[in-house]
Amino acid sequence: MKLKAQLLSESDISRVLKRIAHQIIEKNRGTKDLCLIGIKSRGVPLAQRLADNIYEIDGNKVEVGELDITHYRDDIEKDNYNPVLTKTKVDFCIKGKTVVLIDDVIFTGRTARAALDAVLDLGRPSKIQLCVLIDRGHSELPIKANFVGKNIPTSLDEAVAVRLSEYDGENSVAIYTK
Repeated sequence: MKLKAQLLSESDISRVLKRIAHQIIEKNRGTKDLCLIGIKSRGVPLAQRLADNIYEIDGNKVEVGELDITHYRDDIEKDNYNPVLTKTKVDFCIKGKTVVLIDDVIFTGRTARAALDAVLDLGRPSKIQLCVLIDRGHSELPIKANFVGKNIPTSLDEAVAVRLSEYDGENSVAIYTK
């Protein structure tokens, strides 16, 4: 894969997450009954960063959970997929709450669909919203993010790489050609 463009730097990601935190607070008229659930793997640190930003802005701590969607994916049986199972960690009740699902990139929408199924197995929230750092287009399902850091139209021959310090030792977003 060949680097096509550097899309976001560390400071860009920080600025985008602060903007999204403000948007989440504004859309939900505060943080009452709000929780964030990161979709593993890179959605988890993004959810925690957003929770930290919300606390800085609003002074209220929101609960943060981790969601493993492996068993909810619709591509497990094809392509000899051997899933690596991790654990869902949502140590709070979501019944009646506004759940904001957090992911790094939305592409086809299938991860978001699986996450919706997984969340509904945890309980019945009053609302579910979707937040992504990058929307690269190509949705195959009628799913759209409520909060988007950056829209990046891509071709199917391109890949978006989100690097976060918690996993990769750096914070950046780049696009690569195959």
